[in-house]
Amino acid sequence: MSAFMRVVCLVGILSWPGVLAAQEFPNRPIKFIVPFPAGGPADTISRIVTEKMASLLGQPVVIENRAGAGGMIGIASVAKSDPNGYTIAIAPSSQLAMNMNLRDDMPFHPLKDLALITQIVSVPEILVVNEKVPAKTLAELVALAKAEPGKLVYASTGHGGMPHMAMELFRLTAGIQLVHTPYTGAAPAVNDMLGGHVQMMFADVPVLLGNIQAGTLRALAIGSRQRIANLPTVATTAELGMPQVEADNWYGLVAPAATPQPVLAKLQSAVAEALRSAEVKDKLAAQSVIAVGNSSAEFSAYVKSEIDRWAKVIAAAGIKLK
Repeated sequence: MSAFMRVVCLVGILSWPGVLAAQEFPNRPIKFIVPFPAGGPADTISRIVTEKMASLLGQPVVIENRAGAGGMIGIASVAKSDPNGYTIAIAPSSQLAMNMNLRDDMPFHPLKDLALITQIVSVPEILVVNEKVPAKTLAELVALAKAEPGKLVYASTGHGGMPHMAMELFRLTAGIQLVHTPYTGAAPAVNDMLGGHVQMMFADVPVLLGNIQAGTLRALAIGSRQRIANLPTVATTAELGMPQVEADNWYGLVAPAATPQPVLAKLQSAVAEALRSAEVKDKLAAQSVIAVGNSSAEFSAYVKSEIDRWAKVIAAAGIKLK
């Protein structure tokens, strides 16, 4: 046997286990990490999607809530897990895009340590104010902030998340001074805004929809390119003269970077098919969440563009997290 043929045979032998594993995948339950507490938007989205995924894959997809550090702990654990497709996660924009420019101590690199399988959903951000704030429109809020620089306080769900970045983008675009009060999640932030301790916030629509519909919070603008069906009278930031303030939150499906490509392809196909199903799309739409399910290449390109876009905002705002 020639040296060339021996190399070919050796390569075939070494690659066979990976090929066989991919052909048999999945043959046991898949662990699906949600890096936030149960009950939040990421958890709700995950439970809707994984139920359909499980039926398509023929194996249970078991959710494990592994919260901490704004989602970093859960995603870092996936980056370091066995690359076999049996540990995957829903990853927020903050962990895949914002933190690349906010932190020097990232425990993983999203473009090197993770396989970016697909964008699961896009979640519009909405700007709301406490009902006692004397501003009925976005223009009136800007005027109020300019008349009282540094007095209005905005809440966020934590440093570096989309609600924080969306408000910073709005602040820079409008040329106003605001005070930032970060919280450990959406629930305490909303509670303090309802109590009048903070005046405004950007957040995922599902977080604020009930209070907006109840009239306890006033919606001023949607940070998306299009209006949403659940709040058809709320204009977009572009319609209100601030097209730069585009701030859709988004979540993607990720796995360890070394996961075999055939396994990743099966996962992408299952998620994309789930997101195309009428039942999943309808359940997500009821939460004002938009199903995506693009290709891995499209999602990777989008993540790179979001890293670049938010890097400019972060630099202009002078934000750095330790």
